[in-house]
Amino acid sequence: MMYTNGKTTNNNSPIRQPEPPANGGSGVVPGGPRGGQRLRLNPNVEHKPDNYEDLQLEFSPLLFSALERYLPPSLLGVKRDTKLNYMTDILLRYSSGSERLRLHKHREYRQKIISNYKPLHCDLYNMNGSSFFVPSFLKAITENTEESFRSIMTEPSPEIFTFEILQPRICAKLVEEVENFEKWVHETRFRIMRPNTMNKYGAVLDDFGLESMLDKLMDDFIRPISKIFFSEVGGATLDSHHGFVVEYGTDRDIDLGFHVDDSEVTLNICLGKQFTGGELFFRGVRCEKHVNTETQSEEPMDYVHIPGRAVLHRGRHRHGARATTGGHRINLLLWCRSSVFRELRKYQKDFSSWCAECHHEKKERQLKAIMTTKLELLRREGDAS
Repeated sequence: MMYTNGKTTNNNSPIRQPEPPANGGSGVVPGGPRGGQRLRLNPNVEHKPDNYEDLQLEFSPLLFSALERYLPPSLLGVKRDTKLNYMTDILLRYSSGSERLRLHKHREYRQKIISNYKPLHCDLYNMNGSSFFVPSFLKAITENTEESFRSIMTEPSPEIFTFEILQPRICAKLVEEVENFEKWVHETRFRIMRPNTMNKYGAVLDDFGLESMLDKLMDDFIRPISKIFFSEVGGATLDSHHGFVVEYGTDRDIDLGFHVDDSEVTLNICLGKQFTGGELFFRGVRCEKHVNTETQSEEPMDYVHIPGRAVLHRGRHRHGARATTGGHRINLLLWCRSSVFRELRKYQKDFSSWCAECHHEKKERQLKAIMTTKLELLRREGDAS
């Protein structure tokens, strides 16, 4: 069965297909502004960037803090204003006027929400690892080794990892915070942006004040894991995110079509509540060129959500969600992205290190080359005799 192309959106890339059966360092990159200095290829993880949140900026303050880790060594110790000018020059050269206008309007939209919405659980907005996470997850992060991460994980299919992560009370508080926000939206008749074009319910957590908390979740807790298990797709250089919740149930979204995420690495945490159905189904990792190719026999995998438990996978891992047949399911999604990987990907033609179809094509070419060589040797032997 071949998949047909779906419409690509800013937030995800849906793939149309019938519902599957139930069983089924160093270095530099171009772009330094005036003066010829260039950004590092990999972030300086030891460097603690300045905070830019007290400034009225054209771009997100978190973007400047993330980008600062890529500055040349000679700029790390200069005044904040000097770094700010340097990074602004880069961002202005790489963003169009329409993109800057969009960012400006979105920043105004967020500021309007944050200025008027009163949080229910203020402790959620400043992450405290010991109260947020289960002890096993914290211990693994502290040890920061492949062995420690694997000790808390199961890997039901290659490079799909599941593990316990959030304390039950944090799951409950996040659900209550989302419900409180939705209540405020309803009472004020404020028109909010939904997480993506495929979900009619849910909310973008970054938009009502949780951006810093989610940025810390990515930087301090997900990037160390991704650096080990997803290095070939920018796992070590994750520097931005899109954080949101989705809601499923008989009076909300029912299911989610087959698609890929606009991310390098996706963290999906089930927050609750009581529900039936809603399983994720996975169908193999593909690059953009091969996103609609057939699923190989070893690739199908189903995952059943458990509150407090996470599933971590590549954004390019094709997946969808079956119908939630009862109750109410809420999931937190963190799409983690790497600007360095995305820039380098523009110049790559071979993705065989992670795309299953590219790997298959490369193997076929190698086998063909070997066979051609053998036939040529046999022909020469025949001529010699």
